[in-house]
Amino acid sequence: MEPVRTNAAMARIDALSARLDRPIALVGLMGVGKSTVGKRLADMLGRGFVDADDAIEDAAQLSIAEIFSEFGEDYFRDGERRVIARLIEEKHGVIATGGGAFVNAETRALLLEKAVTVWIDCDLATLVERTGRRDHRPLLRNGDPEEILGRLLRERAPLYAQAHIRVEGQKGPHNRTAWAIIEGIEQWL
Repeated sequence: MEPVRTNAAMARIDALSARLDRPIALVGLMGVGKSTVGKRLADMLGRGFVDADDAIEDAAQLSIAEIFSEFGEDYFRDGERRVIARLIEEKHGVIATGGGAFVNAETRALLLEKAVTVWIDCDLATLVERTGRRDHRPLLRNGDPEEILGRLLRERAPLYAQAHIRVEGQKGPHNRTAWAIIEGIEQWL
């Protein structure tokens, strides 16, 4: 991997950024690092970053957990689709989507048409470790996180696989995963 701060790497990133005519949407299970990697990627590309879950909470004036609890997952997914459509229209450079966003057929079609979609994949042990750091994920509250994440990964992998690009989430600095995304987009374009 080329170091990010060299002149050659910066010229390569600038050239890629100039060729991008749509936002980059990061998809994958909770815990793969979409938000953290997305911030680094946006910074590297000189573009804006938005976390779709944060935008949903701002729009609803409720937390994701409260929306799930009060209105259910179907209501949440409908609002999520509308917020993601707005974020795409606002031309955000990098969008970190929620883990279930790409599972919704309408949201997936929208993202595939109007964004460069990148599936950040990650091994189950890393997902369990990362999601165990905080207790804010509604889908993990009622059961064994390893079992739930394993099931979600099996169910969602065929849908995530429809993304334009797939990268393995890197252990260690998030810049490695961001750089892998840049390389993937270069190949895709």
